[in-house]
Amino acid sequence: MGKQAYQEILEKGEVVSRGPEVEEVRRVAGKIVHASQIKPLQKEIHLHLEGYRFDWTFNVLRDKQINAFCLPGGFIGVYTGLLKVAENDDQLAAVIGHEVAHALAHHTNERLSRANLLQRALAAANGALSRLSPEQRKILIGVLTGGIRLQSPAFDRKQESEADHIGVFLMTFAGYNPDEAINFWERMEQLSAQRGRPPTILSTHPSDKQRIQDLKKWVPLAKAAKRAFDEGRIAR
Repeated sequence: MGKQAYQEILEKGEVVSRGPEVEEVRRVAGKIVHASQIKPLQKEIHLHLEGYRFDWTFNVLRDKQINAFCLPGGFIGVYTGLLKVAENDDQLAAVIGHEVAHALAHHTNERLSRANLLQRALAAANGALSRLSPEQRKILIGVLTGGIRLQSPAFDRKQESEADHIGVFLMTFAGYNPDEAINFWERMEQLSAQRGRPPTILSTHPSDKQRIQDLKKWVPLAKAAKRAFDEGRIAR
């Protein structure tokens, strides 16, 4: 289902096939995915991945929106608008780590169930996505990417907080500086204030003072876990 939705998004957009932007996204995303396969880290952040298959695929889409997404199964898209705002690989890793976390934590399953779209999604997974009406496809793909919020604000905040928590550990174990996650989300808030409206990534990923406060608590924990792992104090 994720693959079908991903293909539809790529067909409707402008995919950047080569260049430094593509190399950057694939380099950073590849390291994040590699970190997600570290067994002690999976245990540390309570990931349950046994029996799940991820066909990790990374693409850049030319669009001014400041956004990224990860569909079920590991299909990642990053818009060039976000790449112009992320100041370095570390900040990009914060975003990709967050998006990958949604897939690893099976958040789409939860969203589909709560939105009463599970049966429609199962039909789409069996090849019926193209037979849905344009509006139905838009809603389903929106829920899959997290671009449409149909749940309660409290439920959305819980998923976003969990993705932030997992993401900061992923980026740290991938070798990136987790302090840049705080810098990135503060930068997004500043852009929102300057423009008088939130960047796309904030409209689909609610951000507030609590997010920054949580990241400031989790960053030292992620750093400590990485040091312990590097020093052999955690079984590999």
